[in-house]
Amino acid sequence: MPRKKKEECKKIPGWLISFGDLMSLLLTFFILLFSMGTISLEKFHMVIKGVTESLGGRKIYLEQKLLNQSNVPLEFPDMYPKIKRKKMLTKALLQVEQELEKDGVEADVIQHGSIIRFRLNTDKFFPPGSATPYPEFIPVIFQLCKKMKQADFTVIIEGHTDNTPVRGGKYKSNLELSAARALTVLKMFLQCGYPEKYLAARGYGPYRPIAPNDTPEGRAKNRRIEFVIDAS
Repeated sequence: MPRKKKEECKKIPGWLISFGDLMSLLLTFFILLFSMGTISLEKFHMVIKGVTESLGGRKIYLEQKLLNQSNVPLEFPDMYPKIKRKKMLTKALLQVEQELEKDGVEADVIQHGSIIRFRLNTDKFFPPGSATPYPEFIPVIFQLCKKMKQADFTVIIEGHTDNTPVRGGKYKSNLELSAARALTVLKMFLQCGYPEKYLAARGYGPYRPIAPNDTPEGRAKNRRIEFVIDAS
């Protein structure tokens, strides 16, 4: 019986072939990542240029010598214009608040997120039960309009009263009176040149008090006009 010839070398295990294929694929994958990760400096600077100009930064003129630098100087004088206008308006309203307090008119500036509220007591602006302002305080409304018009934000004018019932006169309820006062101020803003699309008027009567209505001081605080400015 003939003897079997001895095999010169053993067969390669099947798992080793699969392992070799896997290593080849991994090597190819990392080479592909490396080739894609090579950034063109010129294209990168062009992207920076576009993003900067779209955000309000000054135009960047890329020269060849600039492309050889690792840092690109960026300037953003007009970035975040709404934030700058909000700060400017807040400062102006605080100045108006101080001027009104010298004249004995209670006013307050309240900020909550992107909303600015300018509260104005109405005791010296409107006679009791009336939506026609005193002539001497009409310039104050126009002054507020000019300050707010520079910022160019949406303004909601809210009218508020205390809970004392309206007796006689043109208006049957505090709700009607508050709405009429807010509308009067809105019309004055339109006369001042404020864009109509950015204005709205609301009347809440005694239903949104900021102080208890059981004392004269509390009722006085509730008689107010509020300018709700949306700076978002």
